Amino acid sequence: MNILDALILGILQGITEFLPISSSGHLVLAEGFMNLPVEDLLAFDVAVHFGTLLSIFIFFRKDFYNLIVSFFRIIKTYFLQIKNRKKLQTIKHDEKTAKDGTLILGLIIATIPAVIAGLLFADFLEESLRSHTAVASMMILTAIYFLIAEKIGSKRKLKTFGLKAMMIIGTAQAFALAPGISRSGTTIATGISLGMDRTEAARFSFLLGSIAISAATLLSLYKVTKGDFLLPSADILAIGIGSSFISGLAAITILMRFLKRHSLSWFSAYLIIAGIILLIM
Repeated sequence: MNILDALILGILQGITEFLPISSSGHLVLAEGFMNLPVEDLLAFDVAVHFGTLLSIFIFFRKDFYNLIVSFFRIIKTYFLQIKNRKKLQTIKHDEKTAKDGTLILGLIIATIPAVIAGLLFADFLEESLRSHTAVASMMILTAIYFLIAEKIGSKRKLKTFGLKAMMIIGTAQAFALAPGISRSGTTIATGISLGMDRTEAARFSFLLGSIAISAATLLSLYKVTKGDFLLPSADILAIGIGSSFISGLAAITILMRFLKRHSLSWFSAYLIIAGIILLIM
């Protein structure tokens, strides 16, 4: 892999990780067009995942700061309750801390389905659904799901975004293990189908995605320490991290603004066209 390869793949990963058009599907296509060994791509995963993770942390820095503060506030309150057992009824969380606490718990619970699915089916899905035909089919199915979700969501209004809704979105995320199915798109569409505002659905999707991307980064680093593959050179890593970070930050910014006025139907059109062209080719 050379610097140009790293730049192209970094930009591609950053854009497709957050725009609902399937990063895994586009990277499978890139493998074929660029004729890169799978070993090089696996090693490069460390760079692009870390870059996209940084872009989420930067864009949603206020959300992460509030969640961290609320988390330690809850821990502090918990120990105060243990220390002052006679005053349990007088120690309560303020509304914002309680809301953040529910979100933290929801993010953890919503991650469980993807973890279980990953442990049970990740290798099978990678081996069985990595062909261009399978990827194209998944992209078209994802597009259809977007249209259905928008149709259902237009007739609903979610009054309270609680643990049940978060669990449903987390279950949807598990399906994105299959190449060609967009993780961000599936989770956002599921939130919309439940009656969530598009931007709020996207916000939860990206917060939830930060856990999945963190896990992917740690898994890649673990494989490096085991010697399963070697990290690329420092310049390749730097280009990969930098390009995926910048393009990822741009993609999040564009999508959050886009969803304020537009639906996922636009991305459905892209996925259907791309899937059909890929099937024909």
